Amino acid sequence: MQRTTSRRGTRMADQLMRELSRIMVEESQDPRLELVSITGVRLNRDFSIAEVMYTHIKGKGSIPELEKGFAQAAGFLRSRLGQRLRMRRVPELRFTWDDFLEEMVYDHIDGQDS
Repeated sequence: MQRTTSRRGTRMADQLMRELSRIMVEESQDPRLELVSITGVRLNRDFSIAEVMYTHIKGKGSIPELEKGFAQAAGFLRSRLGQRLRMRRVPELRFTWDDFLEEMVYDHIDGQDS
């Protein structure tokens, strides 16, 4: 996926991240998605696909269950985004696990052991 590097794309990605987080806290009723944190959003160049990065307090062991929850909630989340944001087209949402924080912690621990 070719990511956008434009200022507009960055602004839209930030706005999508904020609104998705709000929708999940305020309106989502799926218990599988309760302790999910949206950590980032990347848009492709034509803004048709949004890669939504997330983490969960339970860690990587919960990924299969979370994927099922996101697959069911994707249409709901997308329709709510359409209602809240003024966009011509709401991008397709693709959810991916964000292991950046986990890797950063392990790298820090490994650095202290050396």
